Parts: sequence; C-alpha cells; structure tokens
Amino acid sequence: MNLPRSTYYYRSKNKPDGEQELLERIEAVIEEFPGYGYRRVTRELHRRGFRDNHKKILRIMKEHGLTRKTRRRWVCTTHSDHAYRVYPNLVHNLLVTGPNQLWVADLTYIGILNGFVYLAILLDLFARRVVGYALSRRIDTALCLEALQMALVQRKPPAGIIHHSDRGVQYASGDYVDVLNQHGFRISMARKGNPYDNAAVESFIKTLKSEEVYLWEYRTMNDVQNRLPYFIEEVYNHKRLHSSIGYVPPVEFEEMFYQTQSCPVTLTVSV
Repeated sequence: MNLPRSTYYYRSKNKPDGEQELLERIEAVIEEFPGYGYRRVTRELHRRGFRDNHKKILRIMKEHGLTRKTRRRWVCTTHSDHAYRVYPNLVHNLLVTGPNQLWVADLTYIGILNGFVYLAILLDLFARRVVGYALSRRIDTALCLEALQMALVQRKPPAGIIHHSDRGVQYASGDYVDVLNQHGFRISMARKGNPYDNAAVESFIKTLKSEEVYLWEYRTMNDVQNRLPYFIEEVYNHKRLHSSIGYVPPVEFEEMFYQTQSCPVTLTVSV
C-alpha cells in the first residue's frame, strides 16, 4: 500500500478509551454525590464493581475540575452562659460497640435570603446515623425537643443511653433535661473550651453544609423543608459512604451489625 512502516506502529496521543470511560464513571458518581472527594469516589466505584486506582482517579478529577471546593461561614449557635446545671463529660475515650449506646446532639444554622433557619440534629454515634432532626426559625429548646422526640419515636431506645451535647442553654434547660431523665438517659456535656468534644456531629454538619446546603443555596424556609429531609434520610443515612465505618452508609453498617450481632469495625470514640 506504499505506507511507511511508522504509520503501522503509530499510537494516538489522545487519551485511551479506558480513561474516557473512567471519567464518565467518575462524573456519574459526582452527579449523584456532588460533595464526594476522590477517596469516596474511589470507594463508590469499587462498590459498583470497578477496581480503578485512586491515584488515577485523583489525577483525572484534578484535570477536569471535579475536586470539591468548600465554603466557610460561621454563626454562633452555642450559648453556655446560663444558670442551669452543667453535666460532666462521660464519653471521653468511650468504646462504642453497638447502636443505642451513645447519641450526640448539636445545633447549626442554614442561611436563606432573609435570615437563618436552625437545625437540631441527633446522631447515633455507632453508625453515625441521623436518628432525629428538626427545623425552625427559632433556636430554642422547643427545636431540640422536637428532634429528640423524633429520635425517641423512631428508635424506642432502652434506658441507659448516653446523651452527649455541648453546654448550650437549649440542652441544659429544665424542659430538655426532664425529658432525658424520663427516658432514662445518662446526660453528658462537652468540656468547656474543647472544640473536639462533639467532633462526630460537627463532622456531620460539615458534610451537610459542603455536600448539600452550599450546593443548593436555599432561598426560603420552604426550600430547606423540602430538600433537607431528603438529603438526611435518603442520601446521608442510606447512600453516602462514611470513612469512619469502613466506607459504607450508616444504615447498611447497622444492618451488618444486626445480621451478625458483631461489629466488623471496633470504634473507639474520643469526643
């Protein structure tokens, strides 16, 4: 055919088809989980049956601008200058071996056009599962009680669970403490001035902000009420991979525990 030998051995400098396919797989994961970094993208692809290398995934994500960018805002939600009793910290280096042993609570804010919406959260620390939450335009004890009542109805917990929170007036108030005592909770509060004492629930709040709130930019209270429960229940609890429990979703981790009656990962919680 009068072609030079070099033509036969020519190799295109374009990206191989396999890399294009990997990019498409990465984009599919990020479309479903917009806040995922390369580690969770890698784990999610592994769960879907692809054994792609994490270094290659990171490189492709950087090349195509797919690495996540977080935004930071801060509003104080803890008001600990009150006359109520402050309880000792019961959870420092506590070993958590199953569900309904330690619940952690906290408050955060969500900015909308004309102010803020406040969110009260309760996590079961074993699987990092959200077990109760509530939204309000007011940051008060009633908001925290609504989240607690949701958790009580859904979990029907036995007596003896530790309820851990910061020293905020909402959690120290007589109405809130009365409900905890009625249901046999052991009350624990973070040490003064220690930012790591409630780290697990603050980690959830960071995830919520970076993977949901900042991406949707809520404008009204209705926007928050319509979208946030979906993220908490369907995405975070049922789908999102959590690094501290072996990169599985919280609900799946609990189901694994109940199926085997033994936890595949031993958790030592320092808060």
